[in-house]
Amino acid sequence: MMWLRKKLDQIKPLFEKDGKFASLHPVFDAFETFLFVPNHTTGPRQEVHVRDAMDLKRMMVTVIIALVPCLLFGMWNVGHQKALATGIAMTGWEKFLFGLEKTLPIIIVSYVVGLGIEFTFASIRKHSVNEGFLVTGMLIPLVVPPTIPLWQVAVATAFAVVLGKEVFGGTGMNVLNVALTARAYLYFAHPSDIAGSGIWVATEKQATVDGYTGETALSVAATTASKLKEAGQAFSAESVVQALNDYMGGMFTFKNMFLGTIPGSIGETSTLMCLIGALILIATGVGSWKIMVSAFGGAYLTALFFNAIASDAYMAMPAHYHLVMGGLAFGIVFMATDPVSAAHTETGKWIYGFLIGVITILIRVLNPAYPEGIMLAILFMNVMAPLIDFYVVEANKKRRLSRATV
Repeated sequence: MMWLRKKLDQIKPLFEKDGKFASLHPVFDAFETFLFVPNHTTGPRQEVHVRDAMDLKRMMVTVIIALVPCLLFGMWNVGHQKALATGIAMTGWEKFLFGLEKTLPIIIVSYVVGLGIEFTFASIRKHSVNEGFLVTGMLIPLVVPPTIPLWQVAVATAFAVVLGKEVFGGTGMNVLNVALTARAYLYFAHPSDIAGSGIWVATEKQATVDGYTGETALSVAATTASKLKEAGQAFSAESVVQALNDYMGGMFTFKNMFLGTIPGSIGETSTLMCLIGALILIATGVGSWKIMVSAFGGAYLTALFFNAIASDAYMAMPAHYHLVMGGLAFGIVFMATDPVSAAHTETGKWIYGFLIGVITILIRVLNPAYPEGIMLAILFMNVMAPLIDFYVVEANKKRRLSRATV
């Protein structure tokens, strides 16, 4: 890497003040600090702050590495779902290449639009380019269906970066998770392309096999519960589980939902891949295990509570099914743990994560029009996170004052 360092040192004066390309300094700085850890110190007066190689760019790269299992599996699954829907025989490599063909343009559009806006704002403000979009640019393609129109990805990315982050001051200043802001924009502005059946599998307009509807597991469960209730038929947990097991010859068994071989957003379907990403984030200290554990716990306990009520089949569905359905695992591992928009106090992280799990299941079970709930739950708790931290700090101050002696 020394030759690359020498090349950068040779051209660096061109991008500094009075250099030929001084206006492009933020772009050069972004690439230089991405490739090499900057040689910054805490100051000339020997302050007590400690710097090490784990700066913001290295943290973002770690999250990207944690996302790789979801990305690669998601690409393969896009092709796998096409094979199941159309009945066309495809090898594993053919499935992956088909998924790559569908996913890569979405990734490129996301990064080109997002980084273009970041570079523009950095040049106007004469700041260094922020690193936050390294992760956001990958998260956006993973939370949309493979059939999403590219122009909608571009508009949603621009909306999220400008109104979700830059107006607040850039990376580290945003209130809401930027990737979820993009998804929320798509959900409310273009609902027919981000929700419902027929969008989760890229069939290339080829005929599907008999009985195929393109629904997700959440839709099948909610629809079955509604039909049983309207018909006044007796229901039980087994009613919904049986409907899931019967769909397309066993597509939505618990095992398939845990592995992720089901229709859904490109990177959200596999709980197993999300857990691998969670291990990477926890082992490197980048992701908060407290938020992850409390969010899964909140979802599971809330589902158990509804099991006790069980006024319809959806409420009676086994609680552990909720943990592997929809985007719950992906949202908890990669969205709820966003270090900017999540709670910052240690006690606050437990409360923040637990409430995300609770609200997700509340939305799923009580709102039949929106069987998924993790996106709205995280966005709502993003807004509540500063309030949680405030009361945690106030409680800590009162507790310490009560122990003080004069």
